[in-house]
Amino acid sequence: MTVRDERQTHETKIRVAWNPGGAEAPDISTGLPFFDHMLQSMALHGDLSLDIRGEGDLEVDPHHLVEDVGIVLGRVLAGGRPENPVRFGWAVVPMDEALVMVSLDFGGRAHLAYDMELPPRNFGGFHTDNAEDFFRSLVSNAGMTLHLRCMAGHNAHHILEGAFKALGLALRMATAQRSGGEASTKGLLERPI
Repeated sequence: MTVRDERQTHETKIRVAWNPGGAEAPDISTGLPFFDHMLQSMALHGDLSLDIRGEGDLEVDPHHLVEDVGIVLGRVLAGGRPENPVRFGWAVVPMDEALVMVSLDFGGRAHLAYDMELPPRNFGGFHTDNAEDFFRSLVSNAGMTLHLRCMAGHNAHHILEGAFKALGLALRMATAQRSGGEASTKGLLERPI
C-alpha cells in the first residue's frame, strides 16, 4: 500500500509517496541537487521506496522548500508506519573524518535533539542552516523522537551525508514489523496526529 501526501502553498508544491516494503528505487527531485543527494542517500540506506517531488520559490530562499519537504515526508512516514513497528532505531555512520550518530523512537512523540555544529556552507542553494529546519519539520510531522549528534568531523558535506545515511539506517530498523506484542509497556503505541 503506497502512502501519499502533498502540500501546496504560495511558496511550494510538494508531493511524496512511500511504498513500505516496496522494491522501487528512490526517485527524488526538489530543484536542489545537494538536498536530492542527501534524501537519496537516506532512502537508499533506509531501503525506502520514496518518490519525492518538490518545487519552490528557490529564488527567495530554499528554506521554504526544505522545510515543506520535511513536513510532507514526516506525514507520509507516519501514515506508513506499521501497526506494530520495532519502534527504535539507531546507527553510527563514518564518512571520512566525520562520525555521526542517530538514535530515534518512532513511538508517536515528536522531539528533536540536534547536536550538529556545521560549518556554514552553501551547496548550490542548500545552506547548512537548512538541515536543522528539515529535521525539525520531519520529526514534528512523523511523531518521532530523533537525536542527531556529530561526534567528529569538520567537512559539512561529510557530516550531513553521514546524518542522512544514519537516519535512513535507523528508519529501516525502527519501521520493521515486530513479531511479538506492542512495543510499549503501556500496551498502546501512540499514533502520530
